[in-house]
Amino acid sequence: MKGKAAQWATACFFVAGICGCSTANKPTDANFIQALNTYYENHNDCLFPQGHAFPYEVAPGSAAKQDTKQLDALTDAGLMTRLKDLQMHVARYTLNAAGTRFGPRFCYGHRDVTGIVNFTPPGPHEGFTETTVTYQYTMRDVPVWARSEQVEAAFPELAQSLSSSPTARKTLATAGAGWHVPE
Repeated sequence: MKGKAAQWATACFFVAGICGCSTANKPTDANFIQALNTYYENHNDCLFPQGHAFPYEVAPGSAAKQDTKQLDALTDAGLMTRLKDLQMHVARYTLNAAGTRFGPRFCYGHRDVTGIVNFTPPGPHEGFTETTVTYQYTMRDVPVWARSEQVEAAFPELAQSLSSSPTARKTLATAGAGWHVPE
């Protein structure tokens, strides 16, 4: 009988060690901050996440106003050259020497998560436990051109990221090996 009790106790400690001792799976601010910062180490914030193929041409018209405003801001920041082709009625933007360093996506830094505002109750979703986290962050490794008034005016999301107390939301998931951003 003592042998079975010892086996039972060993099994209980083993199960408790697997299920109960993993603090990385607990929904804590520290775990969420670590998961988000790990994710953002390899994911820059970029003006054009999919990138643009250069040279990039913009034809006149109401649909082109936003493109023109954004590309002109990058031109004024010293990253591109603009050539107007009057015969074709297009503006052609090409990367200059400084622009090739940042184009075609024009990444402007990494997020550094500084705090958790709130999170939804963790719950099951497609075999994982998920939560949506609202967090505060600062930007690091921001190039000088990204802080120009014209660039911030042309790219409101960038301006919000560079503001004094930006917040954002991200879904996190765990399947027993700590929290991470599902991709």
